[in-house]
Amino acid sequence: MADLFSAEWMQGFAKEWNAEPELADALAKIHFNSAIAYGFVDDPNPMGVLIVQEGRVVSAGSYEGQNLNWDLRADRDHWQQWKTKGLNMMGLGMAYMSRKLQFRVGDYTAMIQDPRMAKPFIKSFSVIGRV
Repeated sequence: MADLFSAEWMQGFAKEWNAEPELADALAKIHFNSAIAYGFVDDPNPMGVLIVQEGRVVSAGSYEGQNLNWDLRADRDHWQQWKTKGLNMMGLGMAYMSRKLQFRVGDYTAMIQDPRMAKPFIKSFSVIGRV
């Protein structure tokens, strides 16, 4: 099993992302384009990054200085918990308010207020669990 957010893991995440209609198709409908990074709170830089165009991941791998629209961070234990159990809207709010999930880049408030983005974002946590 590849390490969480390694290049190999991110490629598996990309495959699962693109296979999930509630994520890829939903984001395609709103013409979602973004560079989304994932990593750990204690690291200066994120580990992995997805490049999303029209809702689908077109590139996945290690973070190498790409300009980011989103940079999501948590400690290893919380990522593992969300990987196993997923995350719902209430859990997301609690994780954000308690700083267990940090948005180093990106506007959490704008995202969470737009159901067209919030629902796929929540879905991404169940997709993480498939990798």
